[in-house]
Amino acid sequence: MEIKVTKTTSPKEKPKKGEKLGFGKIFTDHMFIMNYTEGKGWHDARIVPYQDISLAPSAMVFHYGQEMFEGMKAYRGVDGNIYLFRPDMNAKRANNSSRRLCIPEIPEEDFVEAVKAVVDIDRDWVPSEEGTSLYIRPFVIATDAFLGVAPSKTYLFMIILSPSGAYYESGLEPVAIWIEDEYVRAVRGGMGFTKTGGNYVASLAAQVKAHDSGYSQVLWLDGVERKYIEEVGAMNICFKINGKIVTPALNGSILPGITRDSIIKVCKDWGYEVEERKISVDELVAAAKDGSLEEVFGTGTAAVVSPVNKLRYEDDVMNIGDGKIGPLTQKLYDELTGIQWAKREDTRGWRVLVDKA
Repeated sequence: MEIKVTKTTSPKEKPKKGEKLGFGKIFTDHMFIMNYTEGKGWHDARIVPYQDISLAPSAMVFHYGQEMFEGMKAYRGVDGNIYLFRPDMNAKRANNSSRRLCIPEIPEEDFVEAVKAVVDIDRDWVPSEEGTSLYIRPFVIATDAFLGVAPSKTYLFMIILSPSGAYYESGLEPVAIWIEDEYVRAVRGGMGFTKTGGNYVASLAAQVKAHDSGYSQVLWLDGVERKYIEEVGAMNICFKINGKIVTPALNGSILPGITRDSIIKVCKDWGYEVEERKISVDELVAAAKDGSLEEVFGTGTAAVVSPVNKLRYEDDVMNIGDGKIGPLTQKLYDELTGIQWAKREDTRGWRVLVDKA
């Protein structure tokens, strides 16, 4: 793929070392753009200065929500090199989302090449402090100026970059999670397995309710029987019950997380029995009460591994362990971040070097 590069003539001031970055608040000097036109395909790949874009008020993305996005990171290794983590999986998942949303697929090799190219241009923006990274947001939006419910004939594929600190301001401190008993996020046959904005806006009402009650995240139940655990708003969920790792099976309404997949593979490599299956909220409450619920943790690109020390469902408040991060949770965090920051040997081929042009 040929990528035309136009570098900024007005570079921004980069965050100073030690400056609090937050998450998704600061953006780098450049972005990637590529157009799609029906009959022509994807074309005009380019890297340009980060800037506003112009769309017609009637652009279909505003009215019918035809868009998808991905989330991934670049890391500055302890060796000074810049790395991605399993970018081929993001490319595959992006196309899986696009198929459901009637968006033209992007060849996986072009997706990864585009990510590498824009990260390389802004490699000086990749922070080096412990726990920091460069968040990468690839996304596609429908751009036809047409008020009709049909797939668009034109699209934009863009990638923007944001130097980021820890997803949670508290860092790797355990979080409290609200198990939602009123709203639902997705149902089988719908779009729950895709990364699209509609899934996230559907979570906001419950998220506000949870925050108002002192909880950081919402854990969703299935949308049919309203009793089976699915996922948290920003991550998948795993439980250590009687020494086994239990996580909800992918059923079409749960996002197939790349960190989730990585955690499962690591746990199996370490000899843990991993069960991907239905797990009811009643089973979870019972396990908490009899002491067999040993650890709970979320998995996702933004937070990597997020320990959970409290779950609430209706009138039951479940305190997990001693309220601190569990030993397996800590070990998994150290393993994945160790690979991502090149602190540990990568025996699985997950770390991908961004070559300097």
